[in-house]
Amino acid sequence: MEVKVKEITCKRDLKDFINFPLKLYAGNDKFVPSFYFDEINSFIPKKNPAFDYCESKQWLAYRDGKIVGRIAGIINHKYIEKWGKKAARFGWIDFIDDHEVSSALMKTVIDWALENKLEYIHGPLGFTDMDYEGMLIEGFEETGTLATIYNYPYYPKHLEKLGFEKEVDWVEFEIKVPKEIPDKAERIGEIVKHKLGIRILKARKAKDLIPYGRDLFLTLNDAYKDLFGFVELTDKQIDKYIKQYIGYINPEYLILLLDKSDRVAGFVIAMPSLSKALQKSKGKLLPFGFLHILKALRKSNRYLDMYLGAIRPDLQGKGVDALLMTELTRSSIKNGMISAETNIELETNVLVQGHWKYFENRQHKRRRCFIKKIG
Repeated sequence: MEVKVKEITCKRDLKDFINFPLKLYAGNDKFVPSFYFDEINSFIPKKNPAFDYCESKQWLAYRDGKIVGRIAGIINHKYIEKWGKKAARFGWIDFIDDHEVSSALMKTVIDWALENKLEYIHGPLGFTDMDYEGMLIEGFEETGTLATIYNYPYYPKHLEKLGFEKEVDWVEFEIKVPKEIPDKAERIGEIVKHKLGIRILKARKAKDLIPYGRDLFLTLNDAYKDLFGFVELTDKQIDKYIKQYIGYINPEYLILLLDKSDRVAGFVIAMPSLSKALQKSKGKLLPFGFLHILKALRKSNRYLDMYLGAIRPDLQGKGVDALLMTELTRSSIKNGMISAETNIELETNVLVQGHWKYFENRQHKRRRCFIKKIG
């Protein structure tokens, strides 16, 4: 039967859009669902400040009345203005192993992009760098994380058949937590603190971190501004992320460094892995999903996920990064962590990857942003 692609125009369709991966990956023990409320809110303009400078449409593909695929199209006008590339984004892409389905979905997004006089289509990308990005091309046998996309091995093959090519790759590492911090790392940390006047914020509870939230995200904006496709977060987005996340982070895993003026010098954010909890709860907090999440955040969880990290540009290359990793390692050892997932980092970011040579590690995943010229 013919594949029909339908634009999402109501909340019921949006729920079907969000729930489709749960059906597609049913029984797959490597797939980790997202938080349901985060996914829904991503496509509600009143809930997502990125709509101040983005527009988006979402579609579902049907065959015989059954959903067989989904895709979102996004136009980020700030990205086009900053980088000078007239490109539409595709994201939230999932489909059964059928080239007619993947072709129909992509044709729909490309037609929309051409209507808007754009010249390229690339992805998977979200509204911002805080959303999911990069299609998995290596590491299909590894369990996913909250911060990344998991997809079947046939996905990239479909895109290549449709004429897509590599734009950029990200790599991911699994880092083993050592039994103790090397003396050399301790010495470097002390030198950095003394020479640069850097101190570690000793927060007792998550709320102690909130006053530094804005400076934290401004530091991220400054540190990431030249990275692939990055668009600086707006004040509204920063306020949203502070309210949504900072107050719930275990302060032992948010390492925040301050300079002599109490400005944020650098930070790294990690959390105990929520992968198994999200699999059990299917990404939903109610009615009992929150119990799985709470259990995962307890000290019995021995696996860590790293989410964000940044160092103020004027302090980069001066050992501040080493101090951050030493302090995160200290917390990990204290809590009996076994290993940490770095999550995505650009393959060209050799400075970040240089940290992992001091640890037992393996580069176990790779994901790709694909691109195609359309106009």
